Amino acid sequence: VNVAPSSNPESVVSRLGEELDWCVPKGKVVVTGGGGYFGFRLGKQLASEGFSVIFLDLNKPPCDIPNGAIFYQSDILDYSSLYKVCEGVDCMFHTAAYGMSGPEQLRKKQVESVNIGGTNNVINCKERSIPRLVYTSTINVVFAGKPIVDGDEASVPYVPLNAHIDHYSRTKAIAEQMVLAANGCPLKGGLLRTCVLRPCGIYGSEERRHLHRMNVERRLFSFRFGDPQAQMNWVHVDNLVLAHKLAAEALSPKKSCVASGQAYFINDGVSVNLFEWLTPLLLQFEKLGCRQPLINLPVSLVYSAILVEYLHVVLRPVITVPLLFTRSEVRNIAVSHTFKIDKARRDLGYCPKPYTLKDSVEQYLQSRPPRSSSPIFSLSWTSGLPRHLILLLLM
Repeated sequence: VNVAPSSNPESVVSRLGEELDWCVPKGKVVVTGGGGYFGFRLGKQLASEGFSVIFLDLNKPPCDIPNGAIFYQSDILDYSSLYKVCEGVDCMFHTAAYGMSGPEQLRKKQVESVNIGGTNNVINCKERSIPRLVYTSTINVVFAGKPIVDGDEASVPYVPLNAHIDHYSRTKAIAEQMVLAANGCPLKGGLLRTCVLRPCGIYGSEERRHLHRMNVERRLFSFRFGDPQAQMNWVHVDNLVLAHKLAAEALSPKKSCVASGQAYFINDGVSVNLFEWLTPLLLQFEKLGCRQPLINLPVSLVYSAILVEYLHVVLRPVITVPLLFTRSEVRNIAVSHTFKIDKARRDLGYCPKPYTLKDSVEQYLQSRPPRSSSPIFSLSWTSGLPRHLILLLLM
């Protein structure tokens, strides 16, 4: 290690310690869902800090694997492969999930197998004596359409399982409770420590699940819906990465395992009005010739999406019925639901940095391919920012 001369011996010792610390491996971690946007960002950051990282996913990450990391292409439902990968692992970050939005929400069997069966496999990796498990959950385990204002972990209960209207939320609630119930399981030489993080909508640079995948060539109709005064939370991907790092640390003896068996709401620390927060998106797409919608539809009318859901499922073997939005997506925009992060601040030392949507939108526009004039209307979606948020602005 080379240390530049300094007149302050203490400064030299401090820098030497920092460089030596960087040279020493910090441990081995597995990130399930490492091929996804958030999972990859989390693993990439951990690798940059000196951890040995294994990205586990069926799909390859969108970017090159960083130094200090490897990608293992495998199904989380394949326990033998998962067990093999987890040799010598110090912490597991379980971010893999299925059915967050769109047609995926209606594929009950797949949603249950990945979200419940996959989580069960992750928990069973305690056979590898992995001491820490951080699970990425969702606010939907406690939100089912009734207003929540500044909810916290102690005052907001789980939604009854039979009250969920989508398989994703129900299975995530089951999986979350499985993870928390596993806390304290005996391992060889210790105990399994688990905790749960409940993020809201995620945004950030290089997000490829909503803005990047949207291709609107010609608007066939224009409308919006929902309470124009509704409040909600968002979380920047880098803040969510920070929360996961802190949670893993808070499961260690060094931090007195303070997060052991705990759940935490995670967001940017501010509640925002949806339409005001999305202003940068509106303004930028106006420059592309997309006018703001002028028609406001009652939520009750839009909620008739239940019929479209039914037709999509019943007719799927014969014909694909376009599914613009699901009932749960309508609910998420129509009702205020905000959560405090005081517990995460106190236990984890979580202090989110200030970010804005404007930066993410500008980065997207810079990387957006030229518009084609051939299709009349083309729109593809996956999970990420709820599709209806874009639909209400751009259709």
